[in-house]
Amino acid sequence: MTPVRNIVLVHGGFVDGSGWRGVYDELTWDGLRVHIVQNPTLSLAGDVRATRRVLDGLDGPAVLVGHSYGGAVISEAGHHPNVASLVYVTAFAPDKGESVDSLTVGAPAPPVLPPADGFLLLDRDRFAGWFAADLPDQVAAFMADSQVPWGVDALRGPVAEPAWKHRPSWYVLATQDRMIPPPTQRMMAERAGSTVVEVIGSHAVHISQPAAVADLIRQAAAG
Repeated sequence: MTPVRNIVLVHGGFVDGSGWRGVYDELTWDGLRVHIVQNPTLSLAGDVRATRRVLDGLDGPAVLVGHSYGGAVISEAGHHPNVASLVYVTAFAPDKGESVDSLTVGAPAPPVLPPADGFLLLDRDRFAGWFAADLPDQVAAFMADSQVPWGVDALRGPVAEPAWKHRPSWYVLATQDRMIPPPTQRMMAERAGSTVVEVIGSHAVHISQPAAVADLIRQAAAG
């Protein structure tokens, strides 16, 4: 099998694509061509369209990577013919008819503020402890103050047919994640048949440990 050279990175809720910078640097140093999707995070369907636009412009197959809510996006967008494999980074991997909202029922509730005009934000004062506990205080504070409002329609958008049923997948499981409990991550990874690597890290493990995340992406690219 010829190694894949294109990597497409999809961010999750409350943040934007800049969080992938460390992973981007790791992979581009290896000569991989890395593309970063900037999701509007207004609706799942809209974010899938944004991802497919990037995939449409590629010159060959790609590894499609999603963090957090981005896992729902790649589960829907991953049927694109340019997608060779999927990598979930402490991410949601919904089955048919599931959404981020349905997968969080019964789990400890993150400190999400009440919806305002159809958008969600995390409580600024509790952001670090829940989302970015292993990042420097100043970095976590900046992330809390630069949050991207997350559309309720994105949170509730169901996946029609998960691409992980048709593509090989890998999963980075963050053992200290509070946003997506590790048992939930493990359940999703196991039913998807993903190759799992456990990393001691928070929900922001792609920022705190970009080398570990990039290593798994390299494995997926190598086939």
